[in-house]
Amino acid sequence: MRKIKENMNRLAVKGYVKGIRAKERIACVLAQKSGEGFVDTALKILISVVIGALLLAGLYTLFKDTVLPTLTDKVRTLFNYQG
Repeated sequence: MRKIKENMNRLAVKGYVKGIRAKERIACVLAQKSGEGFVDTALKILISVVIGALLLAGLYTLFKDTVLPTLTDKVRTLFNYQG
């Protein structure tokens, strides 16, 4: 019976200590002022999309006269399209 009590006491103390450590870690994480917010991330994504769209539009207008006609010709000859 004594061995069971000692084992239960040891497990109780171990659980108590783990609980205190978890509480301290959670408090530390919640107290941190650094980090990245949702607005910052959304703004970065929006800027990336706009710059990508502008770059794609610029490349499309730049190569519209040279790349696309040759590409359509190559696809038509590949599929033997007579149209």
